[in-house]
Amino acid sequence: MPQYLLSVWHDDEYDATFDPEDPDLQRIGAQVGAVNQEMEAAGVWVFGGGLYPASTATVVRVANGQVSMTDGPYAETKEQMGGFWVIEAPDLDAALEWGRKAAAACEGPVEVRPFQDE
Repeated sequence: MPQYLLSVWHDDEYDATFDPEDPDLQRIGAQVGAVNQEMEAAGVWVFGGGLYPASTATVVRVANGQVSMTDGPYAETKEQMGGFWVIEAPDLDAALEWGRKAAAACEGPVEVRPFQDE
C-alpha cells in the first residue's frame, strides 16, 4: 500500500515546550491525540512525531569529499515543518482525507505528499 507524508507546518518559530497549562495547547493536543488514535484504529498509522523548531536543526553538506555542518534550517523561510505522520493509504484521495483530519486537529496547514515507489 502506498505511503504518504503528512507534514504539519507552523509560522516562524513556535514554542516546543508545550506548557501543559496553555488551554490552546491542551485543546490541540487532545485533537491530535484523537486523530492519532483514529489512524491507529484504521490501520493507516506507520509513524509520527513532533519536531523542535527549525532553529535547532543542523545542515550537513558534502562537497569534494569534505563534510561541513551549519546551524539552523536548510530553508530560509518563515514557515517550518513542526511535525509529521507517515501513513499507508490505498490512494491519494484517502491520504487527503487523513490530511484534512490532521489539519483540523492541528488547526494549521498539513502538506500531503506521496513517497516514491520502491
